Amino acid sequence: MTTTGTRSGTRRTTSAARADVAASGVAALLAEAAAPFVGGDLPVRLRAWDGSEAGPRDAPVVELRSPDALRRLLWHPGELGAAQAYVTGELEVPGDLDETLTHAFAVGRRRGVTGRPSAAAIAQGVRTVRQLGLLGLPPAPPASQARVRGRLHSPQRDRTAISHHYDVSHEFYSLILDPAMAYSCAYYGDDPTQSVASAQRAKLDLVCGKLGIGRGSTMLDVGCGWGSLSLHAAEHFGAQVVGVTIAAEQKRFIDRRIAERGLGDRVEIRLQDYRDVPERDHFDAVGSLEMGEHVGERNYPTYVEVLRRAVRPGGRVLVQQMSRSGPHPGGGPFIESFIAPDMHMRPVGETVGHLEAGGLEVRDVHALREHYVWTVAGWLQNFEAHLAELTALVGEEYVRVWRLYLVGGAMAFRDGRMGVDQILAVRRGAEHTLPPQRSW
Repeated sequence: MTTTGTRSGTRRTTSAARADVAASGVAALLAEAAAPFVGGDLPVRLRAWDGSEAGPRDAPVVELRSPDALRRLLWHPGELGAAQAYVTGELEVPGDLDETLTHAFAVGRRRGVTGRPSAAAIAQGVRTVRQLGLLGLPPAPPASQARVRGRLHSPQRDRTAISHHYDVSHEFYSLILDPAMAYSCAYYGDDPTQSVASAQRAKLDLVCGKLGIGRGSTMLDVGCGWGSLSLHAAEHFGAQVVGVTIAAEQKRFIDRRIAERGLGDRVEIRLQDYRDVPERDHFDAVGSLEMGEHVGERNYPTYVEVLRRAVRPGGRVLVQQMSRSGPHPGGGPFIESFIAPDMHMRPVGETVGHLEAGGLEVRDVHALREHYVWTVAGWLQNFEAHLAELTALVGEEYVRVWRLYLVGGAMAFRDGRMGVDQILAVRRGAEHTLPPQRSW
């Protein structure tokens, strides 16, 4: 008797909940439940999987195509849950992604909702979750989400983290980057309308000029990426270059280019952790472009020591590095989970302090934040132009990861939440040859 009555009551409760959903529509129920959490009306026009809509009619549209989108948000509230739902296609933005995200963030900042919601608001949210049948286990993480294990910034874990992002295929990156495969901020000078390829050449010239590279100079490229700086310094400035990377796909790619360009006597690429570089007091110059973000806060002094001891006294070191303030030094839940696990950024002043404490004299800090906005715009243009080819290479989910990555990254630099700087230093212990006035 007891069991039968319970089942009957459950059926009646379920039926009543379904009737409420059918009468009101999923979107309206969600809008009502979310109001205390978002400070009023929804910041976007919400379209739910049952076809119902709620929210301002003149706002950008966000579509919830599956209940799993909400399940992800319940288990991972905020950025991570939304990103998981977006990359799997459970959440869609049919309009311009940049415009939609910019609008939603602007509404959030304007309302400035802070503090814990009331008990009544939480109770209403729980009732809505039950009405919509969203209770249960979380959906499995997207296939594109990183899976790294082991001690933070151990060599093995670092190889896994780097491999997640870089060992996709050089064909994928070649459709997005410039022909030199420079995967770091370009330099547009006073012409933001130039092509990303032209701006990357200008950046490589700028770096080699700051480092004082010339024929016969020796240079170490720490975290050499796809080889843009190593090959440029050897081919156009006559330098003898050693580059190090822990991404096997990158080394294979650069070795092919070395052979194609006849640079085997001038460029050596090692599959080597930066901590294992053996040279001391050896190179005339050391460059490291957007590598320092990946070594971790605890290991940063070790990274600086590698740069310092590899260059001869009086030699030059150039670090190009992204900066960030606030509570997410890794870039936020999306970047940390899908793009660059274990990354660590800090305000540029703190990085300068690390370099100085490690025995380098900082001579110049060159801010390039706006240049990254233009760089990412160039990459995004290439991305959209080759969308079909990219999808054939890596699949729809990974393409959606990259669209969110590029759009979100451009917004972060545009809005000043992130920066990027070229920091030029010299190793203490001998006279340097830097001119007393800037020449760039």
